[in-house]
Amino acid sequence: MQAINEQLRETLQVLYRKAIDADATLDALQQAQKGKFQSVFADDSGFTTQAKRFSPYVEEIAQDWQELKDTDDETFKAGLAPLIRKIELALKTLNQFQSVGKN
Repeated sequence: MQAINEQLRETLQVLYRKAIDADATLDALQQAQKGKFQSVFADDSGFTTQAKRFSPYVEEIAQDWQELKDTDDETFKAGLAPLIRKIELALKTLNQFQSVGKN
């Protein structure tokens, strides 16, 4: 579990840095009257957060991980899959957002 938690911590750091950059881009788009949307992720994404920026979603992931890492092995294993799905969705979306922004 220690190795998994270390990898999750490192991934969260990457997510956080990417979210800050993406949120800055979204702020600039909003200032330019572009990027009109209600939420980064759809209601069925697995997130309970509904926000126009990435940072609140990263905070939700971090909170989920904090709650999970202090549980017993069985609970940890059961909660790992939904956490990984959120991380994968966030990373995929952030990477797509960055690649579109560079074009």
